[in-house]
Amino acid sequence: MRKALVLLSIFVLSVVCFSDATPAANPDKIKVGILLPLTGTFAAVAETQRDGALLAIDVINKRGGLNMPWGKVTVEGVVADDEAKQDVGVRRYRYMVSEGVRGVGGQTWAPLAYALNAMVQKEPMPYFPVCVMAKEAFLKGKLADSTFATAYSPWTVGYMAGSAATKTLGKKRVFFLARADSWGWDIRDGVYTAAKEQGAEIVGYDEVSLGTSDFTTVLQKVRAAKPDVFIAAQFAGDAVALLKQVHQMGLNKEMTIFNAFITNVVAKGIPPAALEGVYAMHYFYYDLSEFEDKEVAKSAKEFTELYEAKYKTPPDAYATIAYTAYMEMFRGFEAGKSLEPKAVSAALMANRGAFPSVKGPARWREDHAAVYKYAAFLVKGKGASEQKGAWDLFKVVGYQGGDSVMPTLQSLGY
Repeated sequence: MRKALVLLSIFVLSVVCFSDATPAANPDKIKVGILLPLTGTFAAVAETQRDGALLAIDVINKRGGLNMPWGKVTVEGVVADDEAKQDVGVRRYRYMVSEGVRGVGGQTWAPLAYALNAMVQKEPMPYFPVCVMAKEAFLKGKLADSTFATAYSPWTVGYMAGSAATKTLGKKRVFFLARADSWGWDIRDGVYTAAKEQGAEIVGYDEVSLGTSDFTTVLQKVRAAKPDVFIAAQFAGDAVALLKQVHQMGLNKEMTIFNAFITNVVAKGIPPAALEGVYAMHYFYYDLSEFEDKEVAKSAKEFTELYEAKYKTPPDAYATIAYTAYMEMFRGFEAGKSLEPKAVSAALMANRGAFPSVKGPARWREDHAAVYKYAAFLVKGKGASEQKGAWDLFKVVGYQGGDSVMPTLQSLGY
């Protein structure tokens, strides 16, 4: 009898433990992870990503929750700091999984996103990185079946910048400054491909490490090469330092300055005099009031008003990347009528992967990269006399997008 009671106790305990560790099949509330480097180098950008993710959750909950076959399901966002460190990020991702999250998004630092993707390959989870991951990550067999990347690779950033500079702006002599890592080299390869297609000449090249603060020697080389356009891959604080020194040396009076990829947070750190006339590619700029596609202008305005109502500032590029990612995660749950990774992935890839975004039509490719009609907007920096408010930083003068700005699937092994 005593032995039977002991066995019964063990059985009951194991059932309780199993129930606690395993999420309910048809819950009325779920958790999703938001894992970002909220301290350190990328904190300012990560904060905007977090805000975009939380806004997507608000949108779902304000309509009563996800529409699932068993009823409405509300969503809770679990926020954690990955500190842009691989060991910290992996540990906190594992903790989120142990807490029963049903999907995870995040990362500003691409190497960590790649590491988490490897974990997702072994233990499937709807995973939506919201950073610009290296082109290598999109090679066939690299991304997990349940990983979907709402931002493209740096190669696409470079191709768009190169195409905009040479085809749209008509520049024929290019000096390119890379960052000495996969970000800079992928952008370089994209710029070079676009330049070759347009018959432009690369008249100079250099590269510097992440965190470089003094660009004097490089800028002297740029001046000596006498290019029509100076394209730089620098981002965040590096871009601020570079563009300040470009202005101080007067290079903006001698050639067109083109920063490959920019955000409002970065631009706010640049004095208006140094920002004036600088071209860049912008994933999403909130003011599309003069843009040719009025439907997209309307969609962008509605999203901007929604974001401003919550945060009192217009949405930045990376906030929009994150918002898009989480809205797609939630669409996957609803369209797949399930929280299971395989069902979510299949639902997202249905109907040729087409999905709506706040910046126009988009679709998921076979490599689980998002293709946008308007992948990025060509913007031109405003000077002090043009700026009518704190965030009136750019004028939209064009765009790049479609399949043509993406590396071919064949080149990725498909």
